[in-house]
Amino acid sequence: MGAGNDGTGRLPDARALVNALPGPVLLIGPRDEVLCANPAAESFFRMSAKRLRQLGLSGIVPFTSPLYRLLSVVRDTQATANEYEIAIGTPRTGGERMADIAAAPLPDAPGSVVMQIHPRALAERIDRQIQHASAARTITGMAAMLAHEIKNPLSGIRGAAELLEPGLNEEDRELARLIRAEADRIRALVEELEKLGEERPRSFTPLNIHTVLDHVKKLAEAGFAADIPIRDVYDPSLPDVPGDRDRLVQVFINLLKNAAEAIKSSGGTGVIEVSTAYRPGVRVSGPQGKRLALPLEVAVRNTGAPIAEDLLPHIFEPFISSRPDGRGLGLAVVARMVRDHGGVVECDREGEWTVFRVRLPLEQPRREG
Repeated sequence: MGAGNDGTGRLPDARALVNALPGPVLLIGPRDEVLCANPAAESFFRMSAKRLRQLGLSGIVPFTSPLYRLLSVVRDTQATANEYEIAIGTPRTGGERMADIAAAPLPDAPGSVVMQIHPRALAERIDRQIQHASAARTITGMAAMLAHEIKNPLSGIRGAAELLEPGLNEEDRELARLIRAEADRIRALVEELEKLGEERPRSFTPLNIHTVLDHVKKLAEAGFAADIPIRDVYDPSLPDVPGDRDRLVQVFINLLKNAAEAIKSSGGTGVIEVSTAYRPGVRVSGPQGKRLALPLEVAVRNTGAPIAEDLLPHIFEPFISSRPDGRGLGLAVVARMVRDHGGVVECDREGEWTVFRVRLPLEQPRREG
């Protein structure tokens, strides 16, 4: 694809790598020139690599785009950064389309950046989570109205079965135990629905996320994940996150419990990993088009039974579960509570790992005066 080395080191090797990637990728030079565009980028921008090189980045991306700030961050920090839900393109490239961008510095080529384009990835997930939350509110509104009417009769049914049980023969006693178990199951389901729709006033305080995660890890090791190794990989330099401690504990208990159940369903051998990281380039669109930074990442990985590909896009919807006996409410609760904290949660596969990533904002310093 055309241009020579330009004194930027190993660009020919970089071009070969870029061309081999399946998604749209641009190799951007120090002066925002397009040094290389792979076939997928030609298809995305609807023009040849030669034409893209002639136009340069300013010819295919509006000068007001957050993309330029992203490139500046990558060049200044020499670290990978991401920007979500960016409008890419101009009328000459077929109009604007929304995409997520991952950018990384090119080793041995100062100022050059590899830019990978992911059309509507995380942005679509955020939209889906908002839709799921709306559906959840409808469901839980009904549950709130019916909870009182359901719980009281259930308590009576369970109590009657418990009183009858001692005077029954063994066969009938088994039926009484079944009635009690089913009453408990229905009550638990109603309580989970109430939790999903719980509207508590926000009262956030600065929290050390590692203190929350250490507490959750102790609970897991003492209970549902007692026989499963849980390792932590923390970035100790992370600043505080604004949050409700009890709700964040609930979020990560649910994620670790989900990981433990996946491992148990695949034979009981596996590992859970909890990691934290600072991702300064992660930003998404918020209300009124405001860009929101979500630089704190908590990832919960497990090597258990994978989630089916067709379920992945719907895994945070109420009543969707990858387990035959699952209620499909735990991850819906997670999505709701993370959204209440101004964050997003994703689920992906990375080789043998199933990965849940929670992205959160950081505590903002208070302005004096």
